[in-house]
Amino acid sequence: MGDTRWLDDEEMRAWKGFLAASALLNRRLDQQLKVDSGLSHAQYEVLVRLSAADGGELRMTELADALINTKSGLTYQVTQLEKAGLVRRRSCPSDVRGVYAVLTEEGRAKLEEAAPGHVGAVRDLLIDVLTGEQLTAIADGLGEVARRLRVRDDG
Repeated sequence: MGDTRWLDDEEMRAWKGFLAASALLNRRLDQQLKVDSGLSHAQYEVLVRLSAADGGELRMTELADALINTKSGLTYQVTQLEKAGLVRRRSCPSDVRGVYAVLTEEGRAKLEEAAPGHVGAVRDLLIDVLTGEQLTAIADGLGEVARRLRVRDDG
């Protein structure tokens, strides 16, 4: 305990601000998506990643990595999206263990319907609240944190 580098007042202010802002932002974005489109934030992100992928499909393991989600957590979300007809699964022909999540036309339409409201909420709740300097600092700082955590996870 003698070697612990305790947070000073400014570091504690940054930490508490990050915790509160991220929790409140996630809650508000999840509420907005549920009300406007019936999707959770996690489900919306699955649709976004699939829509950006070649052919609208990704291996489940790649999708879990991209979303920084556990395989079981992703499986639950994909199952819910599959029940709604927004995603389907297909087996990998070259690997019996491999499964792809595939965006359906209904899923693409749902994403196109949900995106404007979601982007508007992101802009209203985060982007337009901050100055250009603050956005740059957040993008640089949190980008570096994510990069270092990914290196630790991969190494």
